[in-house]
Amino acid sequence: MCEECRELVDPKEEQLDRILAHYKQEKGALIPVLQEAQGLYGYLPEHVIKHISRELRIPSAKVYGVVTFYAQFRLAPMGRNVISVCLGTACHVRGGAKVLEAIEKNTKIKDGQTTEDGRFTLEIVNCIGACGLAPVMSINGNVHGRLNADQIPGILAEYK
Repeated sequence: MCEECRELVDPKEEQLDRILAHYKQEKGALIPVLQEAQGLYGYLPEHVIKHISRELRIPSAKVYGVVTFYAQFRLAPMGRNVISVCLGTACHVRGGAKVLEAIEKNTKIKDGQTTEDGRFTLEIVNCIGACGLAPVMSINGNVHGRLNADQIPGILAEYK
């Protein structure tokens, strides 16, 4: 490839092609390919899904079916800060829904959405594993416990 042409090629596409080449001959490779592609892009853009579909010779409808079935896959970019709000039993009983309401009010987003400025993505989870601190949320893996709705604006302000 000429040097001028090489500059026009997205390095992520080259890396995706290497991922596909690695898995091409393996049966059942779709999920690992999707996981690595999402790791590369941060989500699964439409052109990536179509490329995977072509290269693995799997109908794009089936690829989309897998992507939409598993909660780990995303079709939209994530925010810089991912808020995971626990609504498991302990958190629910101790006011998790009110914490969620406060987050939704302050960010103006619902579960699975990202703020327009890309600052936050909100997701509801069944358990964070900190039941003794219920209700809890984590932001980028940092756990905030024993929450109440009044604390939410101050906590969110810490994340740019």
